[in-house]
Amino acid sequence: MTVKLYNTLTKKKEDFVPLNGNEVKIYSCGPTVYSYAHIGNFRAYVFVDNLRRILEYNGYKLKHVMNITDVGHLESDGDNGEDKMEKAAKKENKSPYEIAKFYTDKFLEDMKKLNIEMPEIIAKATEHISDMLELAKEIVKKGYGYETSTAIYFDVSKLDKYPVLSNRNVDEQIAGARVDVDPEKRNPYDFAIWIKAPENHIMKWDSPWGLSYPGWHLECSAMSKKYLGEVFDIHTGGVDHIPTHHENEIAQSKGAFGKIPAKIWMHVEFLQVNGGKMSKSLGNVYTIEQLEQKGIEALAYKLFCYTAHYRTKLNFTFEGALASQKALNRLRESYIKNASGKDEIPNEQIEEYKNKFLQAVNDDLNMPVAMGIVWEVARSEKKSKKLAELLLEFDNVLGLDLISSEKYINSQKEIEVPSEIQELLNERKKAREEKNWTLSDKIRDEIKLKGYIVKDTKEGMTVEKV
Repeated sequence: MTVKLYNTLTKKKEDFVPLNGNEVKIYSCGPTVYSYAHIGNFRAYVFVDNLRRILEYNGYKLKHVMNITDVGHLESDGDNGEDKMEKAAKKENKSPYEIAKFYTDKFLEDMKKLNIEMPEIIAKATEHISDMLELAKEIVKKGYGYETSTAIYFDVSKLDKYPVLSNRNVDEQIAGARVDVDPEKRNPYDFAIWIKAPENHIMKWDSPWGLSYPGWHLECSAMSKKYLGEVFDIHTGGVDHIPTHHENEIAQSKGAFGKIPAKIWMHVEFLQVNGGKMSKSLGNVYTIEQLEQKGIEALAYKLFCYTAHYRTKLNFTFEGALASQKALNRLRESYIKNASGKDEIPNEQIEEYKNKFLQAVNDDLNMPVAMGIVWEVARSEKKSKKLAELLLEFDNVLGLDLISSEKYINSQKEIEVPSEIQELLNERKKAREEKNWTLSDKIRDEIKLKGYIVKDTKEGMTVEKV
């Protein structure tokens, strides 16, 4: 069955055919490691994980590269402001390299919690400075770069077309309306490929233009070329990359090699919070660890991401995430029950489920529709090992670690109860012994507000996280 993918470059869904036989080459924009990655960032990596798994599910072999930006990402797309790494280093009184290592490790830890498949190649910008420098030289040599007192800029006016991904018309916009204009720039949308370092700048390297460092856009062009060649199959990123970062990647590759680097460009939409924008100023930027503190597993957040198509906005609420946690537990319980089930299920029905699931995921990663098939299987009144095996097959795409369902269920039963909750449980036990049912119910509700559910069984009270 053909895989169909939406291509931002052509603005339509296309039948996917790899450039080279059965191998698929993918480049994904990775994190800038100056702070903790938040759940909005991780929506993009869940999407890429789905893409990888669906391609593998269809029998393709992957060569996937993801960058780690540990230098060159300035605060502004207009080539001004501090480098984010150096700013974080000053704030935390550490070196940029210490900052990069700490937040890279944290990012990879969260990726593991989300059961996200790691790319075959993870490329750090600081380990590819020579590759970036060679690319900058090539761009200048081909006549697309020019020097000012502060940087080497790419001259977008030399291109046959700019931009190519977004619909914005550069000529109709007021110069500097969306970027700060350096008076030495030939055109307001020219961007820095190499930046001359001020004397106090920590991260800088020798170059034909003195001590300097690469522009953010250059690293992706250089590393995709090194590992995947001048043209590869798929480039992924967030919708925020479309108007600037990815446009400039394309410009650089056209300037140096005369080619658009990727055949298909795929972009995931924003994660909103409570119907609005996620931002630090609003205090609604959450990490995986903060979700865990609320009793929401990383894998429950992953399942939550499947409630919307990757090309539509997804609205995060804690109520929705908690619902996904409960749904994940139900899915695990269904797998466990089916694993020991003895009911007969016709092979034709299994094949029908498989075909429907494959049709959904191959239709531009339609995970909401695919989950509808998953739940149809999970809610089956009949319990069968065939259905358990089918859920595991689906999990090759879902990446929810259903094979370990029993471990997760048991660990939830063995939760550590905080002393505050234990005291309330003792008070409730005493109230029940005194048959003070009003007080017992009041304490139960208070415990629930604190994130725990009390259940009364023949063996006594049990407590679970919400």
